[in-house]
Amino acid sequence: MPVAVQAASTPTSEPLVLAIDLGTSGCKCALVGLDGTVHAWSFRAVPLHLVGDAGVEQDPQDWWRAFLDAAQELLAPDAARRRQVVAVCCSSFGECTVPVDAEGNALSRAILWLDMRGAPAIRRRARSGLFNIQGYGPLKLARWLRLTGGAPSLSGKDPAGHMGWLYDHHPSLVARTHKFLNALDFMNLRLTGRFCSTHDSALTTWATDNRDLSRVRYDAGLLKVLGLERDKLPDIVHSTEVIGSLLPAVADALGLPRETRVVAGAVDNSAAAVGAGTVRDGEMHLYLGTSSWLGAHVPTKRTDLGSFVASVPCALKDRYLAMAMQSAACSNLAFLRDRILFHPDELLRDEMRPDVYQVLDRIAERVPAGARGLIYTPWLFGERTPVDDKTLRAGVFNLSAEHTREDLIRAFLEGVALNTRWMLEPMLRFVRGHRADAFTVVGGGGQSDVWCQMLADVTGMAVRQPQAPIQANALGAAFIAGVGLGELDYADVPARCRHRKLFEPRTAMRGLYDERFDTFRELHRRLAPMYRRLNRPQEATT
Repeated sequence: MPVAVQAASTPTSEPLVLAIDLGTSGCKCALVGLDGTVHAWSFRAVPLHLVGDAGVEQDPQDWWRAFLDAAQELLAPDAARRRQVVAVCCSSFGECTVPVDAEGNALSRAILWLDMRGAPAIRRRARSGLFNIQGYGPLKLARWLRLTGGAPSLSGKDPAGHMGWLYDHHPSLVARTHKFLNALDFMNLRLTGRFCSTHDSALTTWATDNRDLSRVRYDAGLLKVLGLERDKLPDIVHSTEVIGSLLPAVADALGLPRETRVVAGAVDNSAAAVGAGTVRDGEMHLYLGTSSWLGAHVPTKRTDLGSFVASVPCALKDRYLAMAMQSAACSNLAFLRDRILFHPDELLRDEMRPDVYQVLDRIAERVPAGARGLIYTPWLFGERTPVDDKTLRAGVFNLSAEHTREDLIRAFLEGVALNTRWMLEPMLRFVRGHRADAFTVVGGGGQSDVWCQMLADVTGMAVRQPQAPIQANALGAAFIAGVGLGELDYADVPARCRHRKLFEPRTAMRGLYDERFDTFRELHRRLAPMYRRLNRPQEATT
């Protein structure tokens, strides 16, 4: 369903960035001033395709159509507004693989970050002989950690696994592939005609040497381990590089000047860190979208292999972004809405959709903290931090005949909050030495006052809520463009990020949620072996 928000008309002299925020659910476009004002935005949904038990795909052409429709809606009504646009910059979800030919045509649907078909392929490439450490050959793991700061996920959810699966099962498609692109790379290709990848977009190929941020490059040894060909990977640029001007056909379709510049942009975690205003060392942001993550900029490259937290290249030229990843956040609420609370025929009625999450919010607020003993584990797609375990599954614990759907709604929200605390603990250790008593919540989930207060109570940390949490990625893309154009410095960004409210943890809730968290962790300890037996990885061939 198209959604657009138009603010008051903008001053004719103010430069604007057409910021693109491509997420798994769809494409948002925004017109953003370099002072941080979002003057207008629009959204178009993009469908998801499930393939067998482990495949998750999207059609890249759907991304492009969603972008054009959303951007045209913003730009078409106002010629003066079009003249204010000085740049286009994109933020997109990462860990995605699109094989394209030399003309830039997608040769298949995109393999998404949720896709686990590459697990067998990457496990074969990662291990060595008889002795392995957590599934990795010791020498291979040491090289990955030393050069990249991380290692391919054995769940197969990143491009290293995607490409391994394609090489193993679709060699004829690989032979026709000119470049393997991430989602950001594909959008930039369609905007400019240039094949390139940013430092953060190229990261999860797990073939780049990231030790020197001024010289991030592919490593021949890692390419050999992964079985990848260098000439099938795009050249690497920095997020703030002006990679070209809009292609004439694109400029004409949008009504923009053909000399409109395109700045390389960043993947969503890097863009959100900038858009949240958390650019100083150790300042944390929590992104609550389809998936979730905690991020904080740090000065050095480090890895905590035991908790799967690492610092990796990002949009800042002289900093790394420490990351802790959660596989499913708002997707749990989408599951609750689509699979449990409502029949599909009800959800077809467009008038219901915009209000569903607000209704869930109001219901959850009426339920006592602790959901009357109900605990939800939000592992719909396995988990990544502080454990990398694709076999984990979601579940409702301690359900009785006395519980209601209202309790279930509260438990879903609390489950994501408890899981956030689970990944917060190693993250706080990782950024030790930096002040970390609060974090900023961005993404669609950050719009919920109920959830923000719950996160503060569960984690014991203050939660900052921006004026428009859902616009953080678009803001980040705009600020990255401003830095690329020489109009901004990253040090200017915090003052341009406006906050709506600060949620303080309530002392009265501490004992309850400490007890719930202990139970949550015990559920993992006891259930993980059973999940591994039930969901033993199968060799995927299609």
